[in-house]
Amino acid sequence: MAAPCLLGLPVATLAALALLSLGSSAAGHVEDQAEQFFRSGHTNNWAVLVCTSRFWFNYRHVANTLSVYRSVKRLGIPDSHIVLMLADDMACNARNPKPATVFSHKNMELNVYGDDVEVDYRSYEVTVENFLRVLTGRVPPSTPRSKRLLSDDRSNILIYMTGHGGNGFLKFQDSEEITNIELADAFEQMWQKRRYNELLFIIDTCQGASMYERFYSPNIMALASSQVGEDSLSHQPDPAIGVHLMDRYTFYVLEFLEEINPASQTNMNDLFQVCPKSLCVSTPGHRTDLFQRDPKNVLITDFFGSVRKVEITTETLSLQRDSQVVERSYEEDRTVEELTEPLKYAEQLPVAQIIHQKPKPKDWHPPGGFILGLWALILMVFFKTYGIKHMKFIF
Repeated sequence: MAAPCLLGLPVATLAALALLSLGSSAAGHVEDQAEQFFRSGHTNNWAVLVCTSRFWFNYRHVANTLSVYRSVKRLGIPDSHIVLMLADDMACNARNPKPATVFSHKNMELNVYGDDVEVDYRSYEVTVENFLRVLTGRVPPSTPRSKRLLSDDRSNILIYMTGHGGNGFLKFQDSEEITNIELADAFEQMWQKRRYNELLFIIDTCQGASMYERFYSPNIMALASSQVGEDSLSHQPDPAIGVHLMDRYTFYVLEFLEEINPASQTNMNDLFQVCPKSLCVSTPGHRTDLFQRDPKNVLITDFFGSVRKVEITTETLSLQRDSQVVERSYEEDRTVEELTEPLKYAEQLPVAQIIHQKPKPKDWHPPGGFILGLWALILMVFFKTYGIKHMKFIF
């Protein structure tokens, strides 16, 4: 019965129905594209950078952390999305021959401390408890935003740790330690609370691979500077200050990151190869079985850079109509302002603001004592020129 009814309709009506169906399908296609664009699980980046060692002879651990800090800032992650934890302040140490600097190379060319470093947790604030609270979000209400990891389920998080460790633990300030089980449970809490989309864990310490053995949460990729039973060795000794400036693994990672730019297409497989055993002496390791994506499809900037969702189009957009609307509204506003009587000063600001207004600067007048000093100068000149005998002509 439907076919005869359609045959009986005018041609114009059929054409209108066809155009309507095409328009609805095109609109549906655009909506699907927009939904797919905003459905991406990765919209922002965070970094948690932790140095767990104190004392001057651990200079290299501070330099390790600041080197990664410098790299992620250079690639676009702002300080508001970086939680930096330094257990000691080598830049202000009395033994530092060049105060306010931390160098990662013995040629003293690259100051990784920089001019705008923002340390969020320093000295004895760097504890296992504070670190776990940052990860899980269980911080006191009074904690400022700069000390919080305000990530969500669309955040890619880089967690870098360096210090002294052993089989299954990492020391904090030579007074306490975090175990690989505690770290794994903290990551699981983060996943359950939807605090990350993907997580990259990098650790530079002795037997570093033992720290990711107990991970069981999804979407975690882990890298370590050494295998179980191996030491992570230092690099760049500087006899002038009596310490090593960096660890080998982080030194070559930093050298690799220096070649990366925000538009780089370098992937994580390239990062796995930056420090072979011939350079690091230890055997770097990585774990990718919990990660859903293939590492060769994961860009370095997915974790070390900052993501901004943009859509590139080759179509020309006409803004003429919008400019006319803006111009018309501007003219209307000007007309309204001309018709409206100007408000008095007391009506323009709240009373509280008026009370605290600074007084307007008055006209210039000589400072106190200026006139008296001028008269004194005139009298001195007069006495020197004519002497006291001419005083009778004045009085």
